[in-house]
Amino acid sequence: HLVLKMIKNRFIIAFAVILLGSFSMNSAAQTKKLKTIVVDAGHGGSDVGAVGNYENSLKSKEKDITLAISLKLVDELKKQLPDVNIVPTRTTDVFDNVNEKSRIANEAKGDLFICIHADSGPEKRGRRLIGTRTVTRNKITYIKKGKKKIKVITPYEVEIPEYETFIMPGTANGSTVYIFNPKNIGTKLNSVKNGTDDFEVQFEQEDSTHVAVDYSTPVGKQLANAYVKLYQEKSDLLGTLVIDAISELGRATYGVKQRGTGIKVLEATKMPAILIETGYVNNPDDEQYLNTELGQKEMAEAITKAVLKYRTQIEAKK
Repeated sequence: HLVLKMIKNRFIIAFAVILLGSFSMNSAAQTKKLKTIVVDAGHGGSDVGAVGNYENSLKSKEKDITLAISLKLVDELKKQLPDVNIVPTRTTDVFDNVNEKSRIANEAKGDLFICIHADSGPEKRGRRLIGTRTVTRNKITYIKKGKKKIKVITPYEVEIPEYETFIMPGTANGSTVYIFNPKNIGTKLNSVKNGTDDFEVQFEQEDSTHVAVDYSTPVGKQLANAYVKLYQEKSDLLGTLVIDAISELGRATYGVKQRGTGIKVLEATKMPAILIETGYVNNPDDEQYLNTELGQKEMAEAITKAVLKYRTQIEAKK
């Protein structure tokens, strides 16, 4: 047993060196097959997310848009990738907090986490003239002087303008993809270290080899950091492919970004993860598009197209 343990430890250390020394998308560490994709419909239940509140809006709720697109995305992924397990975090109007969503993804042993959202810009109010109204005012004069001075109040009517306030439509539109910010690396590291899975080594045409790793050891910590860097690269790759696919639809896009305050659902998932802001619910054009069958279908197909390209790249023979 001692000899076997020493061989296993040497194997882990040797592979760690290989993994730590090469992070390009062409490295041997990238040959892992795409087996499971987790699709998350943002918000849900009591958490409605952004709402189209501007004047003459559809009053649409982000939770409904994300669910509609996610369901179509799940169907499209299943059709295009029949050999891949597609796991939705929700299929109905229910609320799960980000920790629960992350748990579902991690327990499914996802190789990708795709979170669907819709954006909203700052709410601005306008004021407009809607007419006039008559008000009575008093003119005060005095007659006589000194102790005999008398105050005279004379009422008169005037027309004054009447205004109303309203919520203006947003001008921002288009799609953005977010990936986790390395400045908030702690949660992502913990998601790797706290995992109960074995370390999976995938060889070209052979079955995977699972090796138990203690992430509290120096080598384990190095592997955890290696994983996080690898997840960052893969997340950026998929995010870029999604932006390219949405741009091909003729939609406005704003690239792949990182939110300074962090996005918990991207950090707590032990896999490459992206969050797609599909459009702005407070923009008339985006809101209308995201509420149509065509718009939702195009979004699902564009994301699927990006996933297919992503799979081809990471599974390409070296």
